Amino acid sequence: MRVRSPKPEPTRHPLSAHRRAAVFPIESRIAILRHQRIILDTALAELYGVSVKRLNQQVNRNRERFPSDFMFQLTPREFAALRLQFATANKKRGGRRSLPYAFTEHGAIMAATVLNSEQAVKMSVFVVRAFVRLRQMLAANREFANRIKELEEHLETHDCTIQEIINAIRKLMNPPSSRRRRIGFALPQARTG
Repeated sequence: MRVRSPKPEPTRHPLSAHRRAAVFPIESRIAILRHQRIILDTALAELYGVSVKRLNQQVNRNRERFPSDFMFQLTPREFAALRLQFATANKKRGGRRSLPYAFTEHGAIMAATVLNSEQAVKMSVFVVRAFVRLRQMLAANREFANRIKELEEHLETHDCTIQEIINAIRKLMNPPSSRRRRIGFALPQARTG
């Protein structure tokens, strides 16, 4: 009979703030809601390494630091729409019991200062960079969309011109058949009587 010694548990090395940001897809957690780019409290808490409850407690204790353009609470309809997008837990199965908060770029930075932890301050830099990258991507997409629209307008004018050329070539290839009068003298037809 063999006696097995328990396997030593692998030691976990806490990820540095930089590596944790690389693993956490920040840009994919940023959504556009009410014409603003936002990040939900659940993603922000995960990024800052605190519980959602702790984040929301600190936000509620420092409400004066979070005006409506920094943070707002979602409506039930908005939450239902975002639940489909982010696949958050269902209320009926023990999920959230309150509507989440949405933080804008400035609100996410303010949340880092309210939490007052070293990790939150370090990670706030990555959040700001993610918002900046998203802003740059949207600007590039707008420029790209404008170029496509400009090309479509040129193609429409070129299409009309090409169609006119094709019609002119068809007219030259198939001249209209017209009855020409013969040159010279024609005898009148004889009358039969």
